[in-house]
Amino acid sequence: MISVKSVVRVAAFASVFLFCIPGIDRAKADDGFPFGMEMTLDAARQPGSKRVPDLDIGDNGEVVLELWCKGGKGQFSVAGNTVIFVAGPIEDRACPPARAQLDDDLVAALSEATTWKRQGDYVSFMGSRTLRFRINTN
Repeated sequence: MISVKSVVRVAAFASVFLFCIPGIDRAKADDGFPFGMEMTLDAARQPGSKRVPDLDIGDNGEVVLELWCKGGKGQFSVAGNTVIFVAGPIEDRACPPARAQLDDDLVAALSEATTWKRQGDYVSFMGSRTLRFRINTN
């Protein structure tokens, strides 16, 4: 699980990082990051489930996460192709152990992402592993 101390440490780093770069719009970068959009993980459904993880990103980088079973909130900070994701409170919804582990792994991978890129309707977050999301354009 992610400790409060770790979240505070990453948030402090993100704040210092973004405020030290001249010319960066603090609310959003003008390079195509999908602020104000919803994205779905480019993955198959898990057996016995209809859900696929989804990120609903607000105009200021706040995000609502709907995972394989759990749900929660977080915050994206973006500067150019650099990204920092800080997970907020994650709600444990009495998930089966296998899905709970998938959710924890997904949040960890998002938290470890250091760069991102957009290709059409797809956004990839790269870190220890690459996560690919499809922007919902319906």
